[in-house]
Amino acid sequence: MDKAPQNLAILFADISGSAKLYENLGDVEALATIERCLAIIRQACIDSGGRVVKTIGDEVMAVFPAADGAARAATDMQARISAQRTSRGTGLAIHVGFNYGPVLEEGNDVFGDSVTVAARLSNLAKGGQVFTSAQTVEELPPALRARTRSQQAHTVKGKQKDIDLFELVWQETEDELTALSTHVKFRPARLALKHGDHQIELSEAAPTLSIGRDLQNDLVIGDRKASRMHARIERRRDKFVLIDHSSNGTYVT
Repeated sequence: MDKAPQNLAILFADISGSAKLYENLGDVEALATIERCLAIIRQACIDSGGRVVKTIGDEVMAVFPAADGAARAATDMQARISAQRTSRGTGLAIHVGFNYGPVLEEGNDVFGDSVTVAARLSNLAKGGQVFTSAQTVEELPPALRARTRSQQAHTVKGKQKDIDLFELVWQETEDELTALSTHVKFRPARLALKHGDHQIELSEAAPTLSIGRDLQNDLVIGDRKASRMHARIERRRDKFVLIDHSSNGTYVT
């Protein structure tokens, strides 16, 4: 008799820029650094009532009975990893995706469309981000739901319909976020940014832009006053929002 599907929250957490760690730190130290991060991720899952399904390379997969457990684990692991440093003083980052829905359990593993969506959400997220789906946000308690931010609907490979994407803001206080909205008159909204000889355009196809000193950012700022992950600009329907993650602040003209 076939097993009946059950609703679970599936979480994927992946270390950002792991290949660069091997290049910059060497094999031995990079492997030790990655193992330290994976241990933090696994412990955060366990602390929030989750079960670690497996570790694949530098990615952890876990399941939770409810969406709030996955959300708390995601925010916890982001906070812990953001406090880590390599021997050279550089920061570490992870990108996380989680989704709540029906799955089939086979042994210790889980399968189904909900798992596929969770994996895709993790792939869409950049270092320091947590992505989830609209259906998962509906399952969150009010306090956690208030920490989500709607993103542009995104096409996901293998899905006929776009997924309504949400980011879960994991910083401890809302004071750490500075949101500046710039309304545009015409749709679809587009924003062109120029820095030196580089020009980048935000649009439906490229709705987010990360800014900072870290080389994994879309726009790398070679200024010591800039933070490693200084800020992010997001396209939200008919406006653009600047989210400030910096220590020194961001001035917009």
